[in-house]
Amino acid sequence: MSSARRHRFRAVRRRESTGTLAPVARTGIATAAVACFVLGGLGLASAADASSSPSVAAQAPAGEVVVVPGTAESVTARATAAVAAMSLSERAASVIMGHISTTDPGVLRDYMSTTGVGGFILMGANIPGSEDQLRGITAALTLDPAVPPLLGIDQEGGDVSRLPWDDFPSSITLKNEPPEATELAFAGRGALVQRAGISVNFGIVADITNDTSMFIYRRALGTTPESGTSHVAAAVVGEEPESLSTLKHFPGHGAAPGDSHRGIPSTTKTYDQWRQTDAVPFAAGIDAGAPLLMFGHLAYTSVDEKPATLSSEWHRIAREELGFDGVAITDDLGMLEASGLSEYRDPVSNAVAALAAGNDMLLSVLGTNAQTAAELTAGLVAAVDSGALPAERLDEAAVRVMTLRLQTASAGRGLVPCSSCAPAA
Repeated sequence: MSSARRHRFRAVRRRESTGTLAPVARTGIATAAVACFVLGGLGLASAADASSSPSVAAQAPAGEVVVVPGTAESVTARATAAVAAMSLSERAASVIMGHISTTDPGVLRDYMSTTGVGGFILMGANIPGSEDQLRGITAALTLDPAVPPLLGIDQEGGDVSRLPWDDFPSSITLKNEPPEATELAFAGRGALVQRAGISVNFGIVADITNDTSMFIYRRALGTTPESGTSHVAAAVVGEEPESLSTLKHFPGHGAAPGDSHRGIPSTTKTYDQWRQTDAVPFAAGIDAGAPLLMFGHLAYTSVDEKPATLSSEWHRIAREELGFDGVAITDDLGMLEASGLSEYRDPVSNAVAALAAGNDMLLSVLGTNAQTAAELTAGLVAAVDSGALPAERLDEAAVRVMTLRLQTASAGRGLVPCSSCAPAA
């Protein structure tokens, strides 16, 4: 994500004693974490090696270790080198965001160790009764804070809320409030996600609809392109830099009636119509700096008969037309199987097709077990070996995921925060 798109604002932190919102300097969280870690994607160097940074070299005694701030280019270079050193199987596993239903830290740690997956999504079955206990779980999932997995959660608030202690307003009411209210709510929500040791929030529903009978209506932040634009951008600004924002469900569930958990909702809306309506909030979120874009199991048949998750054309549009340069992630691939359509019965085939279409990370939840990640990994390896999946596409995806993981580490998100952080006075 280009630094020009990054915004620095003030955050809010939930005041534990009263449940009210108290302003705190956002930079304090990242700075405190990085103070006991490193910057720039693990940029450690000796004082002698820091000669290219005169101010740093002048201040550090010879022989001491200093922290060298990294650039976006250096993080990408480290990510490329890390992926190049991986085996094919390790690369395949690194683009999977897996899941198992348990709150046992030992089982979760073993799962991460044996599968080598690049991420894990925490669902309701992974959330214990307290924030302190949840920090123990995220610590168990993080085998190496220097290269932390992308830990994700669906913390929209309201109808979709995994954290019982999140009492910030949600889209149910925010869609009728000024954008400032959305920024404030998502600043608090992002802080709660960060406090739990989770790096990615799948929390910003950029879909728009004014039809109260639509499946996605209550979860959508906007009812029109204009309101969606202001609220989505505000949500991204609010969450950054506490958590990594994800826009969903691209290219827009609001135009496609039905529930994508039970089928493939579709619409005949044309590209030009989409560009003037459903596309607008996604473009605003991308411009505001959202580093992840979730592709939905939705078909805009005038653009591509395939659901967007499996459409190379929709991935081209996202990157070339909207300028998205972050990590593209699927909605839960298990939903494709649950659609009941024969062409989506095979989870491995779905994973291969999704990666080939342009997704960088494969999310797998519904119907998964402890063996699912290994089965998907083996399927991706076989697809590369057979030529069904270009090795270059897997490498590209793995580098994008690794880059975000290293950026997560450099921001201190790979470290579990303190158990009793007091808000600023």
